[in-house]
Amino acid sequence: MVHLPPLISDLGLILGAAGLITLIFKRIKQPLVLGYIIAGLLVGQHISIFPSITDQENIEIWAEIGVIFLLFTLGLEFSFKKLAKVGGAASITAAMEVIVMLALGYGTGKLLGWSSMDSIFLGGILSVSSTTIIIRAFEELDVKTQQFAILVFGVLIVEDLVAILLLVLLSTLALSQNFSGAEMLISVLKLAFFLILWFIGGIFLIPTFLKKTRKLMNDETLLIVSIALCLIMVMLATKVGFSPALGAFIMGSILAETVQGEKIEHLVKSVKDLFGAIFFVSVGMLIDPDMLIQNIGPVLLITLITVVGKLFSTSTGALISGQSLKASVQTGMSLSQIGEFSFIIATLGLTLKVTSDFLYPIAVAVSAITTFTTPYLIRYSSGLYEFIEKKLPSAWIKKLNKYSSTAQVITTTSDWKIYLHSYIYNIVIQSVCIISIFFVSTRYLLPFVRSHVSNILFSDFVAAGFGLLLAAPFIWALSVRRIQENAFSNLWHNENVSRGPLIALNLFRVVLGLFFTVLLVIQFISDPYLLILVIVIITFLNSLFSKKIQKMYSRIERRFLTNLNERETEALHKDKIRPDIVPWDAHLVELKVSPESSFVGQNLFDLGIREKFGVNVAMIERGRHTIANPGRDEKLYPGDEVMVIGTDDQLAKLKPFIELSEENRPPVQKETMTLQKVTINSNSPLKGITIRSSGMREKAKALVVGLERDGERILNPDSSMQFEEEDIVWIVANPKRLQDFILQL
Repeated sequence: MVHLPPLISDLGLILGAAGLITLIFKRIKQPLVLGYIIAGLLVGQHISIFPSITDQENIEIWAEIGVIFLLFTLGLEFSFKKLAKVGGAASITAAMEVIVMLALGYGTGKLLGWSSMDSIFLGGILSVSSTTIIIRAFEELDVKTQQFAILVFGVLIVEDLVAILLLVLLSTLALSQNFSGAEMLISVLKLAFFLILWFIGGIFLIPTFLKKTRKLMNDETLLIVSIALCLIMVMLATKVGFSPALGAFIMGSILAETVQGEKIEHLVKSVKDLFGAIFFVSVGMLIDPDMLIQNIGPVLLITLITVVGKLFSTSTGALISGQSLKASVQTGMSLSQIGEFSFIIATLGLTLKVTSDFLYPIAVAVSAITTFTTPYLIRYSSGLYEFIEKKLPSAWIKKLNKYSSTAQVITTTSDWKIYLHSYIYNIVIQSVCIISIFFVSTRYLLPFVRSHVSNILFSDFVAAGFGLLLAAPFIWALSVRRIQENAFSNLWHNENVSRGPLIALNLFRVVLGLFFTVLLVIQFISDPYLLILVIVIITFLNSLFSKKIQKMYSRIERRFLTNLNERETEALHKDKIRPDIVPWDAHLVELKVSPESSFVGQNLFDLGIREKFGVNVAMIERGRHTIANPGRDEKLYPGDEVMVIGTDDQLAKLKPFIELSEENRPPVQKETMTLQKVTINSNSPLKGITIRSSGMREKAKALVVGLERDGERILNPDSSMQFEEEDIVWIVANPKRLQDFILQL
């Protein structure tokens, strides 16, 4: 008898339950994530009505793989450059939300009499909103193009990074079991160091590798290579003491900067969906219904704290960042839930055995309730804004509007700000590169050289020399490279600016470079006289080969910047005309012309889009052809991507005419086409006439594809051929249409 491993039967049970429940949830239009959790609850060990999972440990391994792929795809959607582009508004809003919810979560836990660790983890669980649920709700409510949605997406990007930071901090806190400011600071600095190092190394190497192998990559190979890179980064992250989820997220964000990023995201989606489903089912399996019933009071209280707290904190943060009252309220209502990252944080507490058993099911229950409430909160956010506007004094409304307009005015950037920004950026980047080279030289290079060279002094010289050779371009860039020459020159020649700070800043760079050089050498050479001799030699060689070192660094920097900007270079023409129209509610939105749209084939003058809807057409993209500021005679065609400028209300009126929703699409008249055999007999009206003169193609939309005569078969016969008696004709046509045509002959 064949033995079936428990893992296979358990996996079949999980996927079967998930498939059945999600079909039901699709039918009732509810989020699939919630369906997965309920499926897990049904096949878990706490409910005996249905068959239960037998091998819990293996399922937990599959669930961990699910977390890895979930974070990998979040990284593919994240991109560090997106974080830089979201601006201060999203950062301020996210920071306010996270800080307030961490405090509220901790305070609520203490109010309920929980331990400090349970309360801290509750704060972390409540501080992050659900990207999956929000995107799904926005799609269902068709609000993705509205102005507040752009801010929400920016906040979600910042929250992704905050969630990663929380995972690291909570892991450190859980392992140490006490709050140590110094230990937390070291963890944050360690995280920042490795984030920068992995990002620089990844951008320098991976896009180049993908470019060199592009001709060899089909979809299958690209998928395998992408997953391999993800798992390699997972191993590296685990090696240095971070969670596997962090490594997956970092690799996803690196691949997001490549030209193939979008394609990789598409290829990995199915893998993510599979393992993500297993993860969310495993979440449901850990829920104990008895524990949930016992804690129904805390569930309802925490749900209320989540909705009200996130609404208040997010709306306040958006207002402080300069958003309008309406956009702030809509943003707050959209982010009032918890989701996938909250599950990961809750799972972390269980895995490390630092949280109580009741915290996990409470977190899942709160997520389930807020998942249901999210679409309704978004739908009624405009109504809440109108209610608040009526209740607030008119003087307050005027002040808020004035503050919003003033806060978003573009301000000039001073030369000091430009110079200091580049100065700090240069020191941080070069220091990370130098320190990483020192680490590799002492940890791996020196033992390797000593194992192959018997003379210890000579082996130390070789290792030190090789390490200095690798670090030389970065030490040069740190100490000598000119930074923002125009800004520096303006400050240097400005009579109102003292040159003292500029001299001090440049002197600090030189001292820092010298410090790193000495630090590397003393790792290999301890004798003070020999150390001085080596530093003198290094100084001489540096002056002798400074131009070559400079060229080496220029090549490194050029490749890095090329790889970093490659994806944006292809879409540069789009970015040139996408500035935000900040003091007004108007903004840029792309709409894709549906083939069934009544606008197809008409020019802009006849359509009167500006006159009827109040919006302006800024650009039309047709394949690879871009038409900026199109003229009145320019026509719209199916598939055109039209960039228009207008307010949310104006764009909402225009959108149904350009992008037809399913309910607005005209009914599709499907016509059955089949291959039919017609025999020409003595009474056939087709006998004696040619294929062309029969008018079969024009009148019946029929096509003669084959003719058999005297045992000879003719494929695609010429239209000048006559039909003869006993011919067997093969025709592709609609059966009824063809029959009607023959009867009318």
